[in-house]
Amino acid sequence: MLATVAWNGPCAEVRLDNLTQTPLPLQAWPLFDGDLGLADAPIYGEGFQMLAQTMGSWSHPEPVGRCPDAAVYRITRDEGFHTVHNLLLVETPTGWLLLAFASTERFGGEFRLYPCGRLQIVMRCEGQRLPPSGHWHSEVLLCLEGPDRAALLSELGRRLAERHGGRAGRRPSGWCSWYHYYAEVTEADIRENLTQMQARFPELEYVQIDDGYQAFMGDWLTPSARFAGGVPGLAAEIRAAGRKSALWVAPFIAEPGSQLFRDHPDWFVKDEQGHPLPAEAVTYGGWRCTPWYVLDGTHPEVQQHLESLFRTLRQQWGIDYFKLDANFWGAIHGGRFFDAGATRIEAYRRGMAAVRRGAGEASFLLGCNAPIWPSIGLVDGMRVGDDVERNGPRIRQIARELFCRAWQGELLWTLDPDCVCLRDLPGQHASAAEYAFHLAAMVAGGGMVLAGDRLRDLAPEQAARLHRLLALCQAQAPAAHFASLDFACGELVWHGHRLQCLFNWGKASRRVSLPAGARSFWDERPLGTTLELQPGEGQVVWLP
Repeated sequence: MLATVAWNGPCAEVRLDNLTQTPLPLQAWPLFDGDLGLADAPIYGEGFQMLAQTMGSWSHPEPVGRCPDAAVYRITRDEGFHTVHNLLLVETPTGWLLLAFASTERFGGEFRLYPCGRLQIVMRCEGQRLPPSGHWHSEVLLCLEGPDRAALLSELGRRLAERHGGRAGRRPSGWCSWYHYYAEVTEADIRENLTQMQARFPELEYVQIDDGYQAFMGDWLTPSARFAGGVPGLAAEIRAAGRKSALWVAPFIAEPGSQLFRDHPDWFVKDEQGHPLPAEAVTYGGWRCTPWYVLDGTHPEVQQHLESLFRTLRQQWGIDYFKLDANFWGAIHGGRFFDAGATRIEAYRRGMAAVRRGAGEASFLLGCNAPIWPSIGLVDGMRVGDDVERNGPRIRQIARELFCRAWQGELLWTLDPDCVCLRDLPGQHASAAEYAFHLAAMVAGGGMVLAGDRLRDLAPEQAARLHRLLALCQAQAPAAHFASLDFACGELVWHGHRLQCLFNWGKASRRVSLPAGARSFWDERPLGTTLELQPGEGQVVWLP
C-alpha cells in the first residue's frame, strides 16, 4: 500500500493506494502515530454519539456523560488507550491544539490517546475492501493551534458547514409531553396542555407529542389505544388553536411486534448468518420495547419507505417539526448492509437523506441520540446533552455537555439543551439552588426552549422564569462565552446589555464579586457587590 498526504493550508487529506492485485480488507487505517509530549495536558474529546464526551487529561480521561462510546455503546475496544471521535482539543503551555475531521462522508475518524502521550489518528474502515489497484481518500483532517479556543472551534465549524451545509437557523419553542407523562401520555393530556398554552404561554409555538402515540416502535402511522382518535385529528385541533404540531419519531428502529418488522424482515441490518440483527448483540440495546432491529439505510426499499413515511406525516398529518430519536442506531456497527460496500456513516446519511426528502426542506428536523459528526448537514437542530432529570447531578452533567458543544450553535445547527423542567416528580427531586443552576444553564446555552412540566402545575414565579427564557429564544440570544473549561463564569450580550452566567460546581459556597448596579436577570432586583452561590447553584446577572 502507498499513502500520500496532500496539505491544503491547515488541512490534510491522505490518499491510500492498493498496489497489489488482491483486495485488502481494512478495519482501521492509520494516518498518524507519534508522541506529542502532552500526557498531562487537559483535553476535550467528542463522542461518536450524543451521550459520549471526554474531559479530564490526556493520561486520565474522564467521561462527561453516562454512556461512553466504548464502555456502554461498544463502538470501540479500547485496550491500553482511550478513543475520542472526530474532535480532539488539547490545552498546551502556549494555548490550544485542535485536531478534528472537517468532513464526514464515509469513514469515522478516531483519535487514540495512550497514557504515555502517544497519539494514533485512524480512519475506521469497518472491514471494507480496498480494491486491487484502487484508492481511498481519508476524511479531511484539520490541524490548528492558537491562544483562542473559541476562535479555533469557530474555524472548525465554518469548514464543516462549508463542506456539508450548516443548517443553523430558527429556534423553535414549545411544550414537550415526555418529561411529565413519559410513554403514558394520552390525547386528553395533550389537549389540557394546549389549553394552558393558549391561556398562559402564547409564546410557545409547538405541541410536541413525544412518544406514546404509536402502536409499536416502527409503526408510526398506527395509533396506540391512548390515541384512539388518531394523531391527524389531534394535529388539526392544535392548528385550529393557533399552534403547530411536533412529533417524536425513531425512524431507524422497530420492535419485533411491529407490522413493519413482521412484513419486511429483509429491510433490516443483518447479522453474520443473514438474520435481522438485534441491536443489543453489538451495542446498547435501547431503553424500552426491546429488542430493537435497525432499518438498513443502504436498502433502496428502506429509503423509499422513509421518504414515503415522512411525506405522509408532513403533507397529510400536517407535521413540520420532527424529533428524530434513536438516530445512532441508523449508524450501527457490527452488522451487514444491503450495500456491502457501504460504511455505517454512508448507511446513516443515505437513510437521513430519504427522511429529508420526505419531510421537505421547510420542515425542522431535530437529531436526538444521534451520531454527532455523521449528522452534520442533515438536521436543523441537535440535542447535545442527556435527558433532563430533576436532580442536581443530572442537571450539572447536562450543563457541561451543553457548554462543551455550544460552539456548534449558529454554525452547524440549532442547539437543543433538552427541556426546561422546574417541578419535582415522584423519584425526581431538585433543590431551589439546583433549579437555579438548570435555568442559568439554559440561558448560557443559547438554544431552543421547550417546557417539560405539566403547564398547569407551574407556579407564577416558575412561569415568569419560563417567559424570560422564551424571550431569549425568540431574540436568538447567543450562547455565553466561557474563558475556561471550568465553566464557572460565562458572558453574553443581549439587547445591548452584558449577561453573566455564574455556576458553582463545588460542594462549598462560592462568593462572587459584582460591579455596582448588578441586578438579577430573573426579577431585576439589585444584587449588591457580592453574590453568595450555594453548592450546585447557578445565577444570571445583568451587568451595568
